[in-house]
Amino acid sequence: GEQLDAFVMAFGAVPSYITSPATHPLAVLTLLSSMFLHGGWMRLIGNMLYLGIFGDNVEDALGSLGYLVFYVAAGLVAGLAQVAMLPDGLVPAIGASGAIAGVLAVYLVLYPTAPVRVLIPGYFFMRVARVPAALVLGLWFVLQLFNGFLSLGTVTMATGGVAWFAHIGGFMGGLVVGILARGRRRHRPHLDQYTRRW
Repeated sequence: GEQLDAFVMAFGAVPSYITSPATHPLAVLTLLSSMFLHGGWMRLIGNMLYLGIFGDNVEDALGSLGYLVFYVAAGLVAGLAQVAMLPDGLVPAIGASGAIAGVLAVYLVLYPTAPVRVLIPGYFFMRVARVPAALVLGLWFVLQLFNGFLSLGTVTMATGGVAWFAHIGGFMGGLVVGILARGRRRHRPHLDQYTRRW
């Protein structure tokens, strides 16, 4: 337990370390290393589910190398957004969800009407419905904003938490890239054939 805590503190993005370069000169590198750590199997599986559903179409639009560069950049922007909102925070942020939020934003811009299958709870059963990506991802982003501003000042080492502002920062960065990619796609309409229906 202690060794795991020390590992996460060393390679997770701790905002107060990043904003104190004099005492933690290499802490800025944790903005990258933290993207490859997760706080449990369920968070990893959830992130991979989102990436599997939305990521392949975004890769088709950006190209493999462009997608890789964008993914890493979105993760860095996400980490910086979390640091900017909680500069004195001592809770290490870990996970790829900020980068994946950027992927979701690009998908939203490029494929707003693409149908996404979602589970809708009923009284005695769950049913599958197809709803436009704009609705699913738009609601997801609104929830991030709501929870992010609700959580200000309440995250401690004891309670842990979700890096809501990393999600928001990654998503905002993704919107910018999505708008640029949409302009490029207008000159390459053949990319639309790769859109999958989930």
